[in-house]
Amino acid sequence: MYAIDMRLLEKLDEEDQEKVAYLLKLLLEQSKYQQTREELRERRAEIDRGETLTHEEIWDQSDVC
Repeated sequence: MYAIDMRLLEKLDEEDQEKVAYLLKLLLEQSKYQQTREELRERRAEIDRGETLTHEEIWDQSDVC
């Protein structure tokens, strides 16, 4: 399994970026990703409403010392 760094995708030319985006769209349309799609939809709505955490809030909520 490969982990893809988003910076790598940015280095692709526009045509190849579109191919990757299309492949991801096809994968996400599969029923096994239904929960993921719903979570993304909910998160986008939260972002649109300005319901985001600040960097400090994230660190305050973590268990990292």
